[in-house]
Amino acid sequence: METFTYKEILQQPSCWMKEYEVLLSEKAKIQAFLDKYLTNDTDIVLTGAGTSAFIGDAIAPLLRGVWRNVRAVATTDIVTNAADYLAADKPLLLISFARSGNSPESVAAVNLANAICKNVAHIYITCNKNGHLAQSANAENILSLLLPEETDDKSLAMTSSFSTMLLTCLMISQIDHIEAERERIEAVAANAQAILSDYAGAIEAIAARPFERGVFLGSGPMKGIAEECHLKLQELTDGGVVCKFDSFLGFRHGPKAVVNEQSIMVYLMQDDEAIQRYERDLVKQVSGNNKLVAQIIVSAGARVNIEGVQEDLQVVMPNGLAKTGIYSVLPYVLVGQLLGFYTSVAHGLCPDTPSVSGNIHRVVEGVIIYE
Repeated sequence: METFTYKEILQQPSCWMKEYEVLLSEKAKIQAFLDKYLTNDTDIVLTGAGTSAFIGDAIAPLLRGVWRNVRAVATTDIVTNAADYLAADKPLLLISFARSGNSPESVAAVNLANAICKNVAHIYITCNKNGHLAQSANAENILSLLLPEETDDKSLAMTSSFSTMLLTCLMISQIDHIEAERERIEAVAANAQAILSDYAGAIEAIAARPFERGVFLGSGPMKGIAEECHLKLQELTDGGVVCKFDSFLGFRHGPKAVVNEQSIMVYLMQDDEAIQRYERDLVKQVSGNNKLVAQIIVSAGARVNIEGVQEDLQVVMPNGLAKTGIYSVLPYVLVGQLLGFYTSVAHGLCPDTPSVSGNIHRVVEGVIIYE
């Protein structure tokens, strides 16, 4: 099926390389801004709504090794409880992720930060040059980073916008030596291309099976990727598949009750033996205790062998953690995107506009911002 959604999934590796070149050309501007507004005392908040919020959830753990005081707070939390998240007397760098730049909460979060914080700077990472954020980026304390035009996804579901905004923020954290990051970005793009080239057909075959629930698990930053994957499958099927996400260890503490014979399990496994020990144990337990529609294991660098477990599909990317470094989480999201796309088609929906119910829209509707 020729759709915007499919095209936007496929274009991601090329979008990432294109965005790398853009940031490389803007290195001096970005470095000067960070030197001016980012200190050891600066509170860095990664924010967005929905999929854009999940970017912060995925990369905050990765960025703590570079920036001291970084956390993810959704705009939807800032709008209702701003005083709980924004400190008036502490310097703030608010990094806003926004595909359209027009979501009411995105605009309101910026306005609240400006009203509450005495010392605030903003980085807008957005895909729409005509959006409110991009159009209003005319103050000295705002750095606006506009992504390649094709990342402004036309589909309801965010795919290339999510991954390229995520990559952009990670690259900003490495801007002082961005030239040396090319090899890692190329390795990550190669991992993504391997998923698209080698595993799309197998994912499509699993998507054709009848199932009602999907569960995505990930540890550390991969939990944020699992969060995004669960939304892709759920929204692209218009809620026909109800999805959950969690960490591998957290899943045992109650959420495991969701698993039944109509479930698909997707395990996003890290290329780290110390972490993977816990992940393998959970897979073994779930597999032994439940009859499932399918199990998918996603790994990088090497195949994961788990005694007594016969998965339906193992997606193995060729480049491991050593080659991809801080960017390693990126390609994993393609599995959730492809599973969502193919399941949407199997359900007889149009992936570009899957919401027959009308409950969800490309840009959120119905939000009243109160003064």
